[in-house]
Amino acid sequence: MDTRRSVWLVWSVGVFAYLVAVLQRSSFGVAGLDATARFHAAPVTLSGFVVLQLLVYASLQIPVGLLLDRYGARRLIVAGGLIMATGQLLLAVVTDLPVALLARGLVGAGDALTFISVLRVVGAWFSPRRAPLMTQLTALIGQLGQVLSAIPLVALLHGAGWTAAFGSAAGLGTLALVLAWVVVRDRPRGVVDTAAAPTLGEVVRGLREAWLTPGTRLGFWSHMGTQFSGTVFALLWGMPFLVAGQGLRPVEASVLLTVFVVAGIVVGPVIGELTARHPLRRSWMVLAIIAATAAAWTAVLLAPQPAPRWLLVVLVLVLAAGGPGSIVGFDFARTFNPGGRQGTAVGIVNVGGFSASLVVVLAVGLVLGAVGGPDGYTPEAFRAAWCVQYAVWAIALVGVLRSRRLTRRRMAREGVVVPSLREVITRRRALARSSGTAG
Repeated sequence: MDTRRSVWLVWSVGVFAYLVAVLQRSSFGVAGLDATARFHAAPVTLSGFVVLQLLVYASLQIPVGLLLDRYGARRLIVAGGLIMATGQLLLAVVTDLPVALLARGLVGAGDALTFISVLRVVGAWFSPRRAPLMTQLTALIGQLGQVLSAIPLVALLHGAGWTAAFGSAAGLGTLALVLAWVVVRDRPRGVVDTAAAPTLGEVVRGLREAWLTPGTRLGFWSHMGTQFSGTVFALLWGMPFLVAGQGLRPVEASVLLTVFVVAGIVVGPVIGELTARHPLRRSWMVLAIIAATAAAWTAVLLAPQPAPRWLLVVLVLVLAAGGPGSIVGFDFARTFNPGGRQGTAVGIVNVGGFSASLVVVLAVGLVLGAVGGPDGYTPEAFRAAWCVQYAVWAIALVGVLRSRRLTRRRMAREGVVVPSLREVITRRRALARSSGTAG
């Protein structure tokens, strides 16, 4: 059996591979003005890079889940690193717009292979009790890749230039894939995978069974409702909204985006621990995060523009909980699916948030163009554009509530009864009274 030291070494390399993937994912967003000059492209054309990246990422999640069940996490992490490094190296040297778009699509494809593969490593190397917390830590440490793209990558970009910056990103990706190949293993020594490689028919049946499992759909809608708003804000529209829509200086907006990352890192372990301690109350955390996010946006959009600075800070702090909250969706997939199709189920869940992010990115851009005129970036246009989120929240809420009801029915048939929130509160009050009397 592997030692405890080996467990942490494997996990650390997996986290590093994901951190580098997040760096590659967010690298183009910090280079927007430089990309405008390099590719002689209008802002609306540059937004196509982000749209393509998200489209490729979301569309590959289910195929990647199927590949993960068939070939294992180590091979997919290495393949993802190789594809991303190739895309970044290509982007470093080309000046032709179509080729640059192709390069960004490669980054999206490699990114799609990485995260759910690292989650599989976490599930294989840690106990079910520790897996939720380690999943949160994995996701949140990986988000430090955004900090690497915002600070050292930008410094390289404005110092040594475009080719050096993106070439360095490709080099870091190469280091990550080599380490993953040398260190990462799909499971500890002594743990035998008895599942045979699935046939095509079994793959199709596994995909169908994963989707028909109410717990998978609960994860899908949970991931959608909690993740998309923060992703859209951080990946594309947050900086224009804060600077052009709210009148912040760019340095102030950068500070708020840094707060977004740091706050998510702080909140993540808390949500992970609560998920582990109260597995029958996970959906309530999801609903609370969706409600808090919608309430924060409502307060900002209803306030006289520009909104007070303290309210923008509150918005960013609430948005930061969305990323950790979306990880609960993966925990649903892990809980309600057998090991042989967990990769498929996690892939389905991951489609939820990123497909919603893609739709909202496009919708916000369309509304900005329709309401704001040629420049699009006016406070009134942003106020109208952000309202498209409410439709997605409504869809996600209906999905969560319906799939939760179906999941509880299935659990009841299996002999697991989920007490109502009122029953839980009543029992805790009775316990507190009895403890007080005993004291």
